[in-house]
Amino acid sequence: MCGGWRGHSRLEVATIGEVANDVTDTVSIRDLRVATVIGVYDWERETEQALVFAVDMAADVAKAASRDDLVDALDYSSAAQTIKTVVIEGKFRLIETAAERVAQRLIADYDLAWVRVEVIKPIPSEGYTAAITIERTPSGR
Repeated sequence: MCGGWRGHSRLEVATIGEVANDVTDTVSIRDLRVATVIGVYDWERETEQALVFAVDMAADVAKAASRDDLVDALDYSSAAQTIKTVVIEGKFRLIETAAERVAQRLIADYDLAWVRVEVIKPIPSEGYTAAITIERTPSGR
């Protein structure tokens, strides 16, 4: 136990301190359905299809909870509208691009330290669902 704290090495003590300062709260949006133009084939570009989003955003909810005031909260209604706007205006070819652009916009608009975006594209004519999940930070990964 060379110079450790309560049996921990110096490296472990630094890691414990860093973890204590990290935000561990998550604000989530589930089952957000967005009708948009998405796809690579010509027929897909001529009609709207449904995409379903699940988004998790790192956010410290302690202040909002203690004051019970939306001003101090990550406004999930506003975030949901942001997602819809990005996807509808984007008319992306790939769900990967939709996920990336949504993550970038949420990080920028809501000053997020971390976001996870899942995009689900039901493909009933083929009998399956395609999905992509990404996690991003302001540095891009």
